[in-house]
Amino acid sequence: MPRAVTGYRSLLRTPGAAVFFLAAAAGRVGIAMTGLGLVWLLHARTGSYATAGLAAAGFALAEALAGPQLARLIDRFGQTRVLPFSLLAHGAAIAGVLTSTGPVVAVAAATCAGAAVPQLGALSAARWAHLLRGDRAGELPTAFALESLANYAAFLAGPVLVTALGAGGGTAPAAVVAAALILGGGAALAFQRRTAPRPARRSAGRAHGLAGPGFLLLALLNLAIGLYFGTMGVAVTAFAISHGAPGAATPIIAAAGLGGLLSGWLYGLRRQRTPARRQLVLAAACLTGSASLLPLAPSASWLGPAVVVTEAAVPPVLVLLNVLTEKAVHPAALTQAFTWNNSASAAGSALAASLAGHAADAWGAAAALAQAPVAGLALLVLSLAVRREGGRATG
Repeated sequence: MPRAVTGYRSLLRTPGAAVFFLAAAAGRVGIAMTGLGLVWLLHARTGSYATAGLAAAGFALAEALAGPQLARLIDRFGQTRVLPFSLLAHGAAIAGVLTSTGPVVAVAAATCAGAAVPQLGALSAARWAHLLRGDRAGELPTAFALESLANYAAFLAGPVLVTALGAGGGTAPAAVVAAALILGGGAALAFQRRTAPRPARRSAGRAHGLAGPGFLLLALLNLAIGLYFGTMGVAVTAFAISHGAPGAATPIIAAAGLGGLLSGWLYGLRRQRTPARRQLVLAAACLTGSASLLPLAPSASWLGPAVVVTEAAVPPVLVLLNVLTEKAVHPAALTQAFTWNNSASAAGSALAASLAGHAADAWGAAAALAQAPVAGLALLVLSLAVRREGGRATG
């Protein structure tokens, strides 16, 4: 049997690991459904895309801003104590959206739902770091690769499920299914006490590395990869439309997602002997090099393979950022650190999506695609800075 498969299997055979991983994975599908589900639901009720978009934006912004504060409470008091209150608040807010009678109430409730939603991916990653301490620390890259696969799968399956339910007239059921997955997955995670990290003895903050230059560089790296994510969705769609093939956007994006899944799977199969910081530089260089070809694409049939190749560099980057984050901060602040990384990525994605849209309107799809190598270059420069920072720390 190949060592690759054995590595994933041995991880999931760790007592309690499969249960918390699958619970968090199910909840992440719900989170991936929620933003688009709000758009379908509120547009169907109000007839206004502005209201629907404002609710989705409120959810995303509140999630990004409040998520690290919720993670701080989780680090301080423990997952099993904080999660039930977070889930109760999120469920009540979604119920408020479903029963709202006006747009103001609906947007406010959606914003509250985003503020209360737990970052299940960060909680799952923190559990892996807790379980694989000491002699098993070398398995962390494989565990984080598994987390990356779960995230990719969630954000492939979630929007598809919402779109299928919404197109069939089931806008409210889509929101209910999303909430049920979040509440069910989160509750299952809360019940798994044995694998939960111990609460910190005191508030985890500056003293635990969150304000150090190492972690700040990693947060900026997550911002840079978010710039890449936000660019691609808008730019690929603009390219397909401008070339008279709007239907090509969906298969290109789907193929890129599947390529990322395969890349992440293969990356996690082997124990990497090259230091993580050097791997990060190499992965960033590969992403930048392949992304530089995207603005030159003459047709959708050419763009598709180029996007797939570029996307293949993304999962190793995400895994390595988690590995380096786990090393950069104290375990007492690890959930916060993972959540800040998620927030930075979300902020980069939102900014890049807006910039790509303006670039496509003003100068065409090629200009929007040109943001991808710019994001890659930022990633590469920051990766080199992280490598230098690591060299000084060990020097």
